[in-house]
Amino acid sequence: MILPITLTIAGAAALLHVWLSLRVSRLRRPLKIGIGDGGNEVLLRRMRAHANFAENMPIFLVLLGFVELAVGKSVWLWAAGIVFVLARIAHAFGMDRPGANLLRVAGIALSWLVLLGLGAFAIYLAYTSPSLFEAGR
Repeated sequence: MILPITLTIAGAAALLHVWLSLRVSRLRRPLKIGIGDGGNEVLLRRMRAHANFAENMPIFLVLLGFVELAVGKSVWLWAAGIVFVLARIAHAFGMDRPGANLLRVAGIALSWLVLLGLGAFAIYLAYTSPSLFEAGR
């Protein structure tokens, strides 16, 4: 069984991960900082944007994949995937700015909302959908 939504979003996530990595790498060379942030706030912000992505994207993809496996293709799952990816991009650009700002706050808020929604729906499905064992009886 192929999961087109999860595969598409996972592919986009891989591209976004590389882009976030490159944003860090491009600063390291001219600043001559091989490890850590060297006290440079811009580098620290980009490192945190990349790390935050790496912390949040795996659980999102796991939830997306399991929910897609349980319910099949759905417009709202496509929307959840696209919103999550766009939210992570907004968060990354927001991290380039000091303090709380619209891009950063909206990016993290939308990410959390999507995670909360998928998480709650996954729990709902676990207790309301017939199991494979019950279906065969």
